Amino acid sequence: MNKYAAFDNYLKEFPSKDGRFGPYGGAYMPEELMAAFREIEAAYRQICHSAQFISELRRIRREFQGRPTPVYHCEKLSNMLGTTQIYLKREDLNHTGAHKINHCMGEGLLAKFMGKKKIIAETGAGSHGVALATAAAYFGLECDIYMGEVDIAKQAPNVSRMKLLGARVVPVSAGMKTLKEAVDAAFEAYLREYKDAIYCIGSVVGPHPFPLMVRDFQMVVGIEAREQFMQMTGLMPDAVCACVGGGSNSIGMFVPFLADPVEIIGVEPLGRGSKVGDHAASMTYGKRGILHGFESYVLADENGEPNPVYSVASGLDYPATGPEHAYLKDAGRVTYDTVSDEEAVNAFYALSRYEGIIPALESAHAVAYAIRAAKENKFDSILVNLSGRGDKDMDYVIENYGYGENFKL
Repeated sequence: MNKYAAFDNYLKEFPSKDGRFGPYGGAYMPEELMAAFREIEAAYRQICHSAQFISELRRIRREFQGRPTPVYHCEKLSNMLGTTQIYLKREDLNHTGAHKINHCMGEGLLAKFMGKKKIIAETGAGSHGVALATAAAYFGLECDIYMGEVDIAKQAPNVSRMKLLGARVVPVSAGMKTLKEAVDAAFEAYLREYKDAIYCIGSVVGPHPFPLMVRDFQMVVGIEAREQFMQMTGLMPDAVCACVGGGSNSIGMFVPFLADPVEIIGVEPLGRGSKVGDHAASMTYGKRGILHGFESYVLADENGEPNPVYSVASGLDYPATGPEHAYLKDAGRVTYDTVSDEEAVNAFYALSRYEGIIPALESAHAVAYAIRAAKENKFDSILVNLSGRGDKDMDYVIENYGYGENFKL
């Protein structure tokens, strides 16, 4: 049996009923929240096979989100680099500008089904916060978004968008004032308000059932991309890649390709280098541990406390990765590589200049990997999940790096 056939029934086998992907996942939380998460799981299990729920979600995706998003061939960039052909799954063309809307509309629909009045969430780059504020406005729900003060300063356009959409943006000043602390604060708020609110986690992290739910909502990315690439070329791509922070855009892209003879690469943020505090590459440098209610690869010290993390991309600076990624790494099905800040910013300029597409800094990590692979002539074709657009990052990039006058491909 070839290694791909082992994944033929993957979705029926993973996660297990207790939310495990092999040894990873699970639900570690205060006893008073156990009932609330069981309520969420029961509601999701009830509606995920409901024809009415699926039909309504498909209608929303078609009429409100703008799905399906296209696959685009970067012909000019590819030909400048050599023979490898680079393709993009254009999740940046979703309403709100990123893949996050895929699970936020699903979570909003679930909240309405459960009779909740408010949705609570964290955000780093702001894309999840904007998408959830959009969902809240669409479904008529209150919305509280917790965001680290460092990220609020870096992502001012998205903060303004959240407020315009009616969300309350709650600054978090603890610790490093970034995504990890925002998650801490959102969990604390949910602990106080779980009877009337639902916590809508922004990635495939957190206690079960969120890694399952967010994956299911995000798989539309890979399902569409696989069919579109086949229609365009008549072949499977040699490789599929996506950036990995918590891991929602990447798991949505990867899972539909698991049983295909395709190389799959998750691209982590190396930041300034391999020293503790200079990166957020948990799959590369982390070890097994527990954070925010789930077990996975975590960047932590000898006492199990999360290390400080850093990335030029606010959506990637989290000290762990979703449990499904940990399982797929151990299973040898997905390879995890790293890209530095410098490479990511260079890719940001390259895609802007040569294809007229300004990518999110998170997505630029995956583009940077594709550029590196093309220079090495590693694949004939590579399909990149362009998870978001770079409107939110332009002011930060221009202020810190300029307009790219001296960048080199």
